[in-house]
Amino acid sequence: MNAYQDDIDAIEALKQEVGSSWDAINAESVARMRAQNRFRTGLEIAQYTADIMRKDMAEYDADSSVYTQSLGVWHGFIGQQKLISIKKHLKTTNKRYLYLSGWMVAALRSEFGPLPDQSMHEKTAVPALIEELYTFLRQADARELDLLFTQLDAARAAGDETSIELIQTQIDNYETHVVPIIADIDAGFGNPEATYLLAKKMIEAGACALQIENQVSDEKQCGHQDGKVTVPHEDFIAKINAVRYAFLELGIDNGVIVARTDSLGAGLTQKLAVSRAPGDLGDQYNSFLDVEEIPESGLSDGDVVIKRDGRLVRPKRLPSNLYQFREGTGAERCVLDSITSLQNGADLLWIETEKPHIGQIAGMMNEVRKVIPNAKLVYNNSPSFNWTASFRQQAYDAFVQEGKDVSAYDPTKLMSVEYDDTELAKVADERIRTFQRDSSAQAGIFHHLITLPTYHTAALSTDDLAKGYFADQGMLAYVKGVQRREIREGIATVKHQNMAGSDIGDNHKEYFAGDSALKAGGEHNTMNQF
Repeated sequence: MNAYQDDIDAIEALKQEVGSSWDAINAESVARMRAQNRFRTGLEIAQYTADIMRKDMAEYDADSSVYTQSLGVWHGFIGQQKLISIKKHLKTTNKRYLYLSGWMVAALRSEFGPLPDQSMHEKTAVPALIEELYTFLRQADARELDLLFTQLDAARAAGDETSIELIQTQIDNYETHVVPIIADIDAGFGNPEATYLLAKKMIEAGACALQIENQVSDEKQCGHQDGKVTVPHEDFIAKINAVRYAFLELGIDNGVIVARTDSLGAGLTQKLAVSRAPGDLGDQYNSFLDVEEIPESGLSDGDVVIKRDGRLVRPKRLPSNLYQFREGTGAERCVLDSITSLQNGADLLWIETEKPHIGQIAGMMNEVRKVIPNAKLVYNNSPSFNWTASFRQQAYDAFVQEGKDVSAYDPTKLMSVEYDDTELAKVADERIRTFQRDSSAQAGIFHHLITLPTYHTAALSTDDLAKGYFADQGMLAYVKGVQRREIREGIATVKHQNMAGSDIGDNHKEYFAGDSALKAGGEHNTMNQF
């Protein structure tokens, strides 16, 4: 970012070149508007954020304690408020991203209304949301810089040189709200060409990282539901290549591809893999198939057979015309998927699990890292998990293994509120608190995300307000539960007119029309009450 004064000087020089017709243009006003519009295209954002992710990946390789985090979002305002909150409380956006969840796009953004996570929503909704998120993040930049410019004007009016220097330094070193977005492209929404075309739209909107999964596009299911169907590795590699070509065509040479495997919970495949030689990738994929000996009566019309270990066997085919894998092979298939993806263009892994268990995740990642030592994982800290029940069970199992007396606990009722103040609950909660730190150190997790947090927080906060407002609390439910907290905790949205850009608009009116500007922020503006 150019130094603020340097930009003013450059614009002043341009004015001199043009001549008197630009006398009404104030060089500093132009510099302010440029500072508030640092990113002019989505591709500029994609390149800026790809550089951030690559730097963070390298730093994680050197020190696993510097993992990254994000929260899932479904609206630009929600994403904006997350970053405003991060800057307010943590003073920096370093190592914090946003996650764009396909589940939330389907559930909350489709013109069909709420849909299950089955790639049924309009695929154009995904790049549209990326663009919306960055519009709101850029507006957050414009608002904060506008506040700094207002402070600078006040310091100048007061002749406070110390404050002037301090504020100009803050402007020169301003940290943007624009951060990487890891965007969910589901299973690619069709064939590799469809994946390529959608990837381009997402990158042009600003996405530097695309997450793609190894399910069949037209059978896609949420990673935490049943009925998942995977594709042979060659099919998935073609889509990874399609995404890479999209990045390269658009000049984002260091774009990030997150290859997700759903094989742990996916027991089905739609088609057999092509095998050209024993032990090749197709042969390995097929080796996990559940097969049966050919009956003495011979083959029936329509039977499919494969040769395994020198003999013909018949893969078990379901009435749905799908083939099933052998029970208990999910972890092995995840390892093979992960290694294959990293060897064929992916940068990061995503292994979808059914529970948050460090031992399980580390077991798979340790196998992957035997082949690819710097393999890194993006992990879904999912609201689909019952975190309390899972970690209380883990704590209970640990107590049993350590020989502790567990007679006070009923293992079938560990979720019960009666256990909330027990040693077991405290141990479980501490394991939850340190899960991200510990798993990043032990299981190669570079990025932790929660896919659907604001879906749940919006429902919870709305329930809190509604149950008081529509009962006997009336406006007190809003004032006590919302506005009073906003004021006392310094939540920027209490000045909702300012958040929507009213003060920025007033300043622009003054740039354009000078003293004759009709501004909204006068003494009768009710926002002055705050």
